[in-house]
Amino acid sequence: MTYFKGKLLCEVFKSPRKDEMYLFVDKTRGLAEVPETLLERFGEPVSTMSLLLNPEKRLARTTGADIMAAIEEKGYYLQLPPAKEEYLLDLYRAPTEAKY
Repeated sequence: MTYFKGKLLCEVFKSPRKDEMYLFVDKTRGLAEVPETLLERFGEPVSTMSLLLNPEKRLARTTGADIMAAIEEKGYYLQLPPAKEEYLLDLYRAPTEAKY
């Protein structure tokens, strides 16, 4: 893993198959350590940005420390979409025809 004074330069890819699914990897190693089965389910990765992470950095759903630890251990960090609230799922179950 390539560290710059306790920081990690990582590349973030988004999934073309699933909204809000992202894959973080060490920029210098790219997707080499991501399992083939994960890439098949993820779809063709689309590069969205590069980030310089440090352990204290706060992201929307995690921290730099969590991402850095996962990349060091597995070679990647997979961010899944947030779980849908149960009450929102009821909107899709409601009847769509008006009854008078």
